[in-house]
Amino acid sequence: MSPDEFRRYGKQVVDWIADYLAGIESYPVRSQVRPGEVRSMLPAHPPERGEPYENVLRDVERVILPGVTHWQHPNFFAYFPANASGPAILGDLLSSGLGVQGMVWATSPACTELETVVVDWLAELLDLPFREDGVAGGVIQDSASSAALVAVLAALGKTDRPGRIYVSSQTHSALEKAARIVGSEVRVVEVDPETLAMDSAQLRALISEDVAAGVRPALVCATIGTTSTTAIDPVREIGAVCREYGVWLHVDAAYAGVAAICPELRWINDGVAEYADSYATNPHKWLLTNFDCGVLWVRDRRPMIDALSILPEFLRNQASDSGEVIDYRDWQVPLGRRFRALKLWSVIRWYGAEGLREHIRTGVSLAQRFAGFVAADPEFELWEHHPFGLVCFRPLRTSAAETLALMERVNDSGVLYLSHTKVGDDVLLRMAIGAPMTTAEHVDHAWQVIRDARGVLGQSR
Repeated sequence: MSPDEFRRYGKQVVDWIADYLAGIESYPVRSQVRPGEVRSMLPAHPPERGEPYENVLRDVERVILPGVTHWQHPNFFAYFPANASGPAILGDLLSSGLGVQGMVWATSPACTELETVVVDWLAELLDLPFREDGVAGGVIQDSASSAALVAVLAALGKTDRPGRIYVSSQTHSALEKAARIVGSEVRVVEVDPETLAMDSAQLRALISEDVAAGVRPALVCATIGTTSTTAIDPVREIGAVCREYGVWLHVDAAYAGVAAICPELRWINDGVAEYADSYATNPHKWLLTNFDCGVLWVRDRRPMIDALSILPEFLRNQASDSGEVIDYRDWQVPLGRRFRALKLWSVIRWYGAEGLREHIRTGVSLAQRFAGFVAADPEFELWEHHPFGLVCFRPLRTSAAETLALMERVNDSGVLYLSHTKVGDDVLLRMAIGAPMTTAEHVDHAWQVIRDARGVLGQSR
């Protein structure tokens, strides 16, 4: 493809994306295709000869689009937001166009140095203490799952024998997967039955028991905003236990951490500055930056680098040998690195702190609006903890199976998309608000759809 051809087709693709976003409400939120339907529309074998790009664009409309669940739809309320925005998409396009491989500073100095600056910007916006100073610092990972694995590897590097990892029943499964990858055992700490926050007293008891048995405690994961219900672990109390026993404290704030861009929500990070050894949050969830963009900060980079740095001869270069630069290949599991900083940089510059705060506050306000509807309806029960953009609730006098059936009825309609979780024996529906195009009208309509589905459920009993 020549530069002129790229220019012509590139304009068509940008126009297509703009039209798609402008008309996204015309699509069913969740894809309506059946398993295997997309595959059946694709040829079994690759083309022998190249095709005009018009054919690709035509098949995007014909084959791909029907099989897409529209995460940017204003009625997408499942899981957590996966924000994409104009400046982020353009930043990603610039990254793809430059085609940078940023494994070491020398392979593209701008890739490294922009990342250092933009991650420091984000730390400042969130009032986090981990800014680049030669000891602390941050790095963009693909996700909080990779950040958790890096934290586990760093923590284990400080031990002289296999270490144990401590999580709660509400901790993201990424920590269990990280433990499986490195061959560590996991102990599950009980949670407060009302708040679902980790019980720091039981954590102390478990660690004390393990130490007495000769087991090395390696890492505790405290969560700020669990995936299930956005429960918040008591970081300060957990941190005190970790400090007492010399255990690495990793704070997983994948979804909720970006909320601290609003001063009134910085209470969520109580204890982080004093106790956290590592901290992760995902701008690609709620901060208008399309996937993948997760940020990991560490208080002391040395254990991480010691655990991950392997230097083959083909990577040796004068800049790295000087010790004057950062090589982010030593801050992650893979060697290769995309120029992810461009899209986060584009987002922060386009919106500014003021615009980013407005986006978070809008999501919180709309969630409170929805929670008010649930609380006022005698047919529903509200999960009381909802400080962010997620509201958990359930219909009363229904079984778990009936609650799931209600959700599937709503989701199958294509009008909106919800997900669920389970607390004890209760199935809760999750209404996650945060898409840039979601307004009060969308929230009001979603509530009406849910109430109507509840009414149908009641009639069928």
